[in-house]
Amino acid sequence: MKAMVLEAPNVIAERERDIPTPAAGEALVKITHTGICGTDAKIYSGAIPARLPVVMGHEIAGEIVEGKAADGSGPGTRVLVDPVLYCGDCFHCRGGQTHLCPSGELMGREIDGGFEEYCTAPSEHLYPLSDDIDDLVAPLIQVLTTVRHAFTLSRLVPGEAVAVLGLGVTGLMQIQLAKSLGANPVIGVSRNEFKRGLALEQGADAVASHGEEAKEMVISATDGRGADLAVESVGHLSVLAEAMDLARTGGRVLPFGIYSGDQAKLPFYELYFKELNVISARAARAEDFPACIELLRNGSIDLAPLITHTEPFTELGRAIGMLSESGERRLKIILEH
Repeated sequence: MKAMVLEAPNVIAERERDIPTPAAGEALVKITHTGICGTDAKIYSGAIPARLPVVMGHEIAGEIVEGKAADGSGPGTRVLVDPVLYCGDCFHCRGGQTHLCPSGELMGREIDGGFEEYCTAPSEHLYPLSDDIDDLVAPLIQVLTTVRHAFTLSRLVPGEAVAVLGLGVTGLMQIQLAKSLGANPVIGVSRNEFKRGLALEQGADAVASHGEEAKEMVISATDGRGADLAVESVGHLSVLAEAMDLARTGGRVLPFGIYSGDQAKLPFYELYFKELNVISARAARAEDFPACIELLRNGSIDLAPLITHTEPFTELGRAIGMLSESGERRLKIILEH
Protein backbone atom coordinates (compact mmCIF):
# COMPACT_ATOMS: atom_id res chain seq x y z
CA MET A 1 0.00 0.00 0.00
CA LYS A 2 0.99 3.64 -0.39
CA ALA A 3 1.90 5.59 2.75
CA MET A 4 2.95 9.23 3.07
CA VAL A 5 5.68 9.08 5.70
CA LEU A 6 7.05 12.04 7.65
CA GLU A 7 10.71 11.06 7.92
CA ALA A 8 12.07 14.32 9.35
CA PRO A 9 10.65 17.81 9.91
CA ASN A 10 9.44 19.16 6.55
CA VAL A 11 10.33 15.89 4.78
CA ILE A 12 7.50 13.68 3.48
CA ALA A 13 8.17 10.63 1.31
CA GLU A 14 5.75 8.34 -0.50
CA ARG A 15 6.61 4.77 0.54
CA GLU A 16 5.31 1.31 -0.29
CA ARG A 17 4.42 -0.65 2.84
CA ASP A 18 2.71 -3.92 3.65
CA ILE A 19 -0.96 -3.69 4.54
CA PRO A 20 -1.03 -3.94 8.36
CA THR A 21 -2.47 -7.00 10.09
CA PRO A 22 -5.01 -6.22 12.84
CA ALA A 23 -4.28 -7.65 16.28
CA ALA A 24 -6.94 -9.24 18.48
CA GLY A 25 -9.64 -6.67 19.21
CA GLU A 26 -8.64 -4.53 16.24
CA ALA A 27 -10.03 -3.98 12.75
CA LEU A 28 -8.42 -3.22 9.42
CA VAL A 29 -9.81 -0.08 7.79
CA LYS A 30 -9.47 0.95 4.15
CA ILE A 31 -9.13 4.70 4.44
CA THR A 32 -11.32 6.70 2.07
CA HIS A 33 -10.97 10.30 3.29
CA THR A 34 -8.81 12.24 5.74
CA GLY A 35 -8.67 15.85 6.87
CA ILE A 36 -5.63 18.07 7.38
CA CYS A 37 -5.55 20.37 10.39
CA GLY A 38 -3.19 22.83 12.00
CA THR A 39 -1.82 20.13 14.30
CA ASP A 40 -0.65 18.18 11.25
CA ALA A 41 1.10 21.28 9.93
CA LYS A 42 2.87 21.78 13.27
CA ILE A 43 3.93 18.12 13.42
CA TYR A 44 5.20 18.45 9.85
CA SER A 45 7.31 21.50 10.72
CA GLY A 46 8.58 20.05 14.00
CA ALA A 47 6.77 22.61 16.17
CA ILE A 48 4.90 19.70 17.77
CA PRO A 49 7.23 16.76 18.53
CA ALA A 50 6.35 13.39 16.99
CA ARG A 51 7.79 9.89 17.01
CA LEU A 52 9.46 9.82 13.59
CA PRO A 53 9.18 8.29 11.10
CA VAL A 54 5.40 8.46 11.26
CA VAL A 55 2.37 8.62 8.99
CA MET A 56 0.49 11.73 10.09
CA GLY A 57 -3.27 12.27 10.03
CA HIS A 58 -5.83 11.86 12.81
CA GLU A 59 -9.07 12.88 11.06
CA ILE A 60 -9.85 9.52 9.49
CA ALA A 61 -12.86 7.94 7.80
CA GLY A 62 -12.98 4.67 5.91
CA GLU A 63 -14.51 1.24 5.52
CA ILE A 64 -13.89 -1.89 7.57
CA VAL A 65 -12.14 -4.62 5.60
CA GLU A 66 -11.52 -7.05 8.46
CA GLY A 67 -12.77 -7.09 12.04
CA LYS A 68 -15.62 -5.21 13.71
CA ALA A 69 -16.71 -1.72 14.73
CA ALA A 70 -17.73 -0.57 18.21
CA ASP A 71 -21.30 -1.83 17.67
CA GLY A 72 -20.21 -5.21 16.31
CA SER A 73 -20.83 -4.41 12.64
CA GLY A 74 -18.27 -5.94 10.30
CA PRO A 75 -16.66 -5.64 6.85
CA GLY A 76 -18.22 -3.09 4.53
CA THR A 77 -19.23 -0.77 7.39
CA ARG A 78 -18.27 2.87 6.88
CA VAL A 79 -16.64 4.19 10.03
CA LEU A 80 -15.17 7.23 11.75
CA VAL A 81 -11.96 6.58 13.70
CA ASP A 82 -11.31 7.88 17.21
CA PRO A 83 -7.55 8.51 16.93
CA VAL A 84 -6.66 8.77 20.64
CA LEU A 85 -5.51 5.39 21.98
CA TYR A 86 -5.33 4.64 25.70
CA CYS A 87 -4.30 1.95 28.19
CA GLY A 88 -7.73 1.31 29.75
CA ASP A 89 -6.23 0.65 33.19
CA CYS A 90 -5.03 3.92 34.70
CA PHE A 91 -6.85 6.36 37.01
CA HIS A 92 -8.10 8.47 34.10
CA CYS A 93 -9.20 5.54 31.95
CA ARG A 94 -11.11 3.94 34.82
CA GLY A 95 -12.81 7.29 35.43
CA GLY A 96 -14.00 7.65 31.84
CA GLN A 97 -11.32 10.18 30.87
CA THR A 98 -9.55 7.95 28.39
CA HIS A 99 -8.51 10.99 26.36
CA LEU A 100 -6.30 12.04 29.31
CA CYS A 101 -4.51 8.70 29.65
CA PRO A 102 -0.84 9.43 30.58
CA SER A 103 0.35 6.66 28.27
CA GLY A 104 -2.11 7.55 25.52
CA GLU A 105 -0.98 7.85 21.92
CA LEU A 106 -2.37 9.89 19.05
CA MET A 107 -2.63 8.31 15.63
CA GLY A 108 -0.54 10.50 13.36
CA ARG A 109 1.90 11.58 16.08
CA GLU A 110 3.12 8.63 18.16
CA ILE A 111 1.78 5.89 15.90
CA ASP A 112 0.85 5.81 12.23
CA GLY A 113 -2.30 7.68 11.28
CA GLY A 114 -4.45 8.25 8.26
CA PHE A 115 -2.31 9.51 5.38
CA GLU A 116 -2.00 6.01 3.94
CA GLU A 117 -4.29 3.50 2.25
CA TYR A 118 -5.04 1.24 5.23
CA CYS A 119 -4.79 1.47 9.01
CA THR A 120 -5.64 -0.67 12.02
CA ALA A 121 -7.49 0.56 15.10
CA PRO A 122 -9.15 -0.97 18.17
CA SER A 123 -12.75 -1.94 17.44
CA GLU A 124 -14.08 0.34 20.20
CA HIS A 125 -12.52 3.28 18.33
CA LEU A 126 -14.59 2.72 15.18
CA TYR A 127 -17.98 4.43 14.98
CA PRO A 128 -20.35 3.40 12.16
CA LEU A 129 -21.58 6.10 9.79
CA SER A 130 -25.09 6.03 8.38
CA ASP A 131 -25.72 6.35 4.65
CA ASP A 132 -26.96 9.93 5.03
CA ILE A 133 -23.49 11.14 6.10
CA ASP A 134 -21.33 11.96 3.10
CA ASP A 135 -17.84 10.46 2.88
CA LEU A 136 -16.36 13.89 2.24
CA VAL A 137 -17.57 15.40 5.52
CA ALA A 138 -16.96 12.30 7.65
CA PRO A 139 -13.38 13.20 8.75
CA LEU A 140 -14.63 16.56 10.00
CA ILE A 141 -16.76 14.83 12.62
CA GLN A 142 -13.57 14.09 14.56
CA VAL A 143 -12.94 17.84 14.75
CA LEU A 144 -16.52 18.42 15.85
CA THR A 145 -16.05 15.99 18.75
CA THR A 146 -13.35 18.25 20.20
CA VAL A 147 -15.65 21.27 19.89
CA ARG A 148 -18.49 19.44 21.61
CA HIS A 149 -16.20 18.27 24.42
CA ALA A 150 -14.97 21.83 24.99
CA PHE A 151 -18.52 23.20 25.06
CA THR A 152 -19.55 20.50 27.53
CA LEU A 153 -16.76 21.59 29.87
CA SER A 154 -17.79 25.21 29.29
CA ARG A 155 -21.26 24.47 30.73
CA LEU A 156 -23.00 26.49 28.04
CA VAL A 157 -26.71 26.94 28.72
CA PRO A 158 -29.50 28.36 26.53
CA GLY A 159 -29.72 32.14 26.45
CA GLU A 160 -26.06 32.80 27.17
CA ALA A 161 -24.07 35.18 24.99
CA VAL A 162 -21.15 33.63 23.12
CA ALA A 163 -18.35 35.38 21.24
CA VAL A 164 -16.21 33.23 18.93
CA LEU A 165 -12.90 34.84 17.98
CA GLY A 166 -11.44 33.28 14.86
CA LEU A 167 -13.72 31.90 12.17
CA GLY A 168 -11.70 29.08 10.70
CA VAL A 169 -13.01 25.53 10.63
CA THR A 170 -13.30 25.13 14.40
CA GLY A 171 -14.64 28.64 14.92
CA LEU A 172 -17.42 28.09 12.40
CA MET A 173 -18.26 24.77 14.05
CA GLN A 174 -18.43 26.61 17.38
CA ILE A 175 -20.87 29.11 15.88
CA GLN A 176 -23.15 26.29 14.73
CA LEU A 177 -22.90 24.28 17.92
CA ALA A 178 -23.50 27.31 20.15
CA LYS A 179 -26.68 28.12 18.22
CA SER A 180 -27.85 24.51 18.35
CA LEU A 181 -27.42 24.61 22.14
CA GLY A 182 -29.58 27.73 22.41
CA ALA A 183 -26.92 30.40 22.91
CA ASN A 184 -28.13 33.93 22.17
CA PRO A 185 -26.61 36.09 20.86
CA VAL A 186 -23.73 34.34 19.12
CA ILE A 187 -21.16 36.77 17.72
CA GLY A 188 -18.39 35.81 15.30
CA VAL A 189 -15.14 37.78 15.15
CA SER A 190 -12.72 37.69 12.21
CA ARG A 191 -10.79 40.04 9.96
CA ASN A 192 -11.76 37.88 6.98
CA GLU A 193 -14.89 39.13 5.23
CA PHE A 194 -15.54 35.76 3.56
CA LYS A 195 -15.47 33.98 6.92
CA ARG A 196 -17.70 36.58 8.54
CA GLY A 197 -20.22 35.96 5.77
CA LEU A 198 -20.03 32.20 6.34
CA ALA A 199 -20.60 32.72 10.06
CA LEU A 200 -23.81 34.61 9.33
CA GLU A 201 -24.95 31.87 6.97
CA GLN A 202 -24.32 29.30 9.67
CA GLY A 203 -26.33 31.03 12.34
CA ALA A 204 -24.28 33.82 13.90
CA ASP A 205 -26.48 36.66 15.12
CA ALA A 206 -23.79 39.24 14.36
CA VAL A 207 -20.21 39.45 13.14
CA ALA A 208 -17.39 41.93 13.55
CA SER A 209 -13.72 42.43 12.86
CA HIS A 210 -11.19 42.25 15.70
CA GLY A 211 -10.53 45.24 17.93
CA GLU A 212 -12.89 48.08 18.73
CA GLU A 213 -15.54 46.87 16.28
CA ALA A 214 -15.79 43.54 18.13
CA LYS A 215 -15.81 45.26 21.52
CA GLU A 216 -18.62 47.60 20.52
CA MET A 217 -20.62 44.76 18.97
CA VAL A 218 -20.39 42.52 22.04
CA ILE A 219 -21.13 45.33 24.48
CA SER A 220 -24.13 46.46 22.43
CA ALA A 221 -25.53 42.94 22.05
CA THR A 222 -25.25 42.11 25.76
CA ASP A 223 -26.60 45.28 27.38
CA GLY A 224 -23.09 46.30 28.34
CA ARG A 225 -22.13 43.09 30.20
CA GLY A 226 -19.91 41.24 27.74
CA ALA A 227 -20.01 37.63 26.61
CA ASP A 228 -20.87 34.86 29.05
CA LEU A 229 -18.46 32.66 27.09
CA ALA A 230 -15.65 33.99 24.89
CA VAL A 231 -13.96 31.38 22.71
CA GLU A 232 -10.47 31.92 21.29
CA SER A 233 -10.18 29.74 18.19
CA VAL A 234 -7.02 31.11 16.57
CA GLY A 235 -4.12 30.07 18.79
CA HIS A 236 -2.61 33.55 19.23
CA LEU A 237 -2.05 35.07 22.66
CA SER A 238 -3.16 38.49 21.45
CA VAL A 239 -6.53 37.03 20.47
CA LEU A 240 -6.80 35.23 23.81
CA ALA A 241 -6.25 38.58 25.53
CA GLU A 242 -9.02 40.03 23.36
CA ALA A 243 -11.32 37.15 24.36
CA MET A 244 -10.64 37.93 28.01
CA ASP A 245 -11.54 41.55 27.32
CA LEU A 246 -14.82 40.59 25.60
CA ALA A 247 -15.90 38.22 28.38
CA ARG A 248 -18.13 39.67 31.07
CA THR A 249 -16.99 39.99 34.66
CA GLY A 250 -17.48 36.54 36.17
CA GLY A 251 -17.65 35.00 32.70
CA ARG A 252 -15.78 32.15 31.03
CA VAL A 253 -12.98 32.05 28.49
CA LEU A 254 -12.22 29.02 26.36
CA PRO A 255 -8.73 28.99 24.78
CA PHE A 256 -9.40 26.47 22.00
CA GLY A 257 -6.38 27.21 19.82
CA ILE A 258 -3.03 25.49 20.31
CA TYR A 259 -0.42 27.89 21.65
CA SER A 260 3.34 28.03 21.45
CA GLY A 261 6.00 30.50 22.53
CA ASP A 262 6.06 32.79 25.55
CA GLN A 263 2.93 32.34 27.66
CA ALA A 264 3.88 35.07 30.13
CA LYS A 265 2.21 37.86 28.18
CA LEU A 266 -1.29 37.01 29.32
CA PRO A 267 -3.10 39.83 31.15
CA PHE A 268 -3.22 38.01 34.48
CA TYR A 269 -4.46 41.05 36.37
CA GLU A 270 -7.57 41.17 34.17
CA LEU A 271 -8.01 37.44 34.74
CA TYR A 272 -7.98 38.09 38.48
CA PHE A 273 -9.92 41.35 38.52
CA LYS A 274 -12.77 40.08 36.32
CA GLU A 275 -12.80 36.71 38.12
CA LEU A 276 -12.73 34.90 34.80
CA ASN A 277 -13.01 31.14 34.61
CA VAL A 278 -10.54 29.88 31.99
CA ILE A 279 -11.54 26.47 30.63
CA SER A 280 -9.07 24.00 29.21
CA ALA A 281 -10.24 21.21 26.90
CA ARG A 282 -8.20 18.48 25.24
CA ALA A 283 -9.36 16.08 22.53
CA ALA A 284 -12.77 14.45 23.16
CA ARG A 285 -14.47 11.77 25.22
CA ALA A 286 -15.85 8.56 23.75
CA GLU A 287 -19.46 9.74 24.06
CA ASP A 288 -18.74 12.75 21.85
CA PHE A 289 -18.39 10.56 18.75
CA PRO A 290 -21.91 9.09 18.54
CA ALA A 291 -23.33 12.40 19.76
CA CYS A 292 -21.64 14.33 16.95
CA ILE A 293 -22.67 11.79 14.34
CA GLU A 294 -26.25 12.35 15.50
CA LEU A 295 -25.81 16.15 15.23
CA LEU A 296 -25.16 15.66 11.52
CA ARG A 297 -27.96 13.16 11.07
CA ASN A 298 -30.61 15.40 12.66
CA GLY A 299 -29.47 18.48 10.75
CA SER A 300 -28.25 20.48 13.75
CA ILE A 301 -24.79 20.83 12.18
CA ASP A 302 -23.79 21.16 8.51
CA LEU A 303 -20.10 20.59 7.87
CA ALA A 304 -20.16 20.62 4.06
CA PRO A 305 -19.74 24.43 3.70
CA LEU A 306 -16.45 24.20 5.62
CA ILE A 307 -14.79 22.12 2.88
CA THR A 308 -13.22 24.35 0.25
CA HIS A 309 -10.55 22.08 -1.26
CA THR A 310 -9.98 18.40 -2.00
CA GLU A 311 -6.70 16.78 -3.00
CA PRO A 312 -5.38 13.24 -3.56
CA PHE A 313 -3.70 12.02 -0.37
CA THR A 314 -0.47 11.49 -2.29
CA GLU A 315 -0.33 15.29 -2.68
CA LEU A 316 -0.02 15.69 1.09
CA GLY A 317 3.08 17.88 0.98
CA ARG A 318 1.45 20.34 -1.40
CA ALA A 319 -1.76 20.33 0.63
CA ILE A 320 0.12 21.14 3.85
CA GLY A 321 1.82 23.99 2.02
CA MET A 322 -1.61 25.36 1.13
CA LEU A 323 -2.42 25.71 4.83
CA SER A 324 0.32 28.30 5.28
CA GLU A 325 -0.65 30.30 2.20
CA SER A 326 -2.83 33.33 2.68
CA GLY A 327 -6.15 32.38 1.16
CA GLU A 328 -9.21 34.51 1.66
CA ARG A 329 -11.52 31.61 0.80
CA ARG A 330 -9.57 28.61 2.10
CA LEU A 331 -10.96 26.53 4.94
CA LYS A 332 -10.84 22.73 5.16
CA ILE A 333 -8.75 20.55 2.87
CA ILE A 334 -9.96 16.96 2.57
CA LEU A 335 -7.69 14.28 1.13
CA GLU A 336 -9.24 11.57 -1.02
CA HIS A 337 -7.68 8.08 -0.96
